[in-house]
Amino acid sequence: MPQLRPRFILVALRPAAYAHFAWPSAQKTPPTVGETLRDLMAAGGWPGADAWARAASGIGPTLVGGSRKHGGPDLGPTRARQAWLRLQVDGKGLADGPPGPAHPLHHLPRLTLPMAAAIQGFPADWHFWGRKTAGYRQIGNAFPPPVARAVGASIRSALEAARRPAAEPERLLRAV
Repeated sequence: MPQLRPRFILVALRPAAYAHFAWPSAQKTPPTVGETLRDLMAAGGWPGADAWARAASGIGPTLVGGSRKHGGPDLGPTRARQAWLRLQVDGKGLADGPPGPAHPLHHLPRLTLPMAAAIQGFPADWHFWGRKTAGYRQIGNAFPPPVARAVGASIRSALEAARRPAAEPERLLRAV
C-alpha cells in the first residue's frame, strides 16, 4: 500500500489471549505510487504512463475522504496536494477515467476512484456505491484493507492460541 497512513489501533483482549498477541510487522517495502498505478494509468491508452510511473517513485500522502465543506473529492489540504504534485499527480480533484491517448504528456493526470482504491489497498474487484464523491468518501475514510487483514489475523491467532488446552507438565505424564 503506497501511502503514509498513520492510524491508532486499540486491541483489547482478555489476559489469556493477550499473552499470545503480537502486532503484525511490515511484510515488505511498499510499492511506489507509480508501480501501483502504472497499469491503471495506461488503461485508457495514455502513451505517457511508463514515464509517469517512473517519476511517481514515492509513497503518497494519506488519502482523505473528500470535503463536504469544500465541495467534493480532492486529494486533501494544500500540503497533501503538494505532496501529490511531487508524485506527478494533480490533486485538485478526481478524474472520471484514466488519461487517454490524447492526454497531453505535460499535463499531470488525476487519480480515478479505482486508482484511489488501489492506493488504499482495496482489491480491484471491490465496488463502491454512489457517485464519484460518495465513492471517494468511502475509499478515503476507510481503514486500509491490508492493515485490517493483518491486525485481524493477529487477533484471531491470539484467540485461537488462548483456546488451545495447555500442555500437561512432563512430570504428570511420567507419573502415569
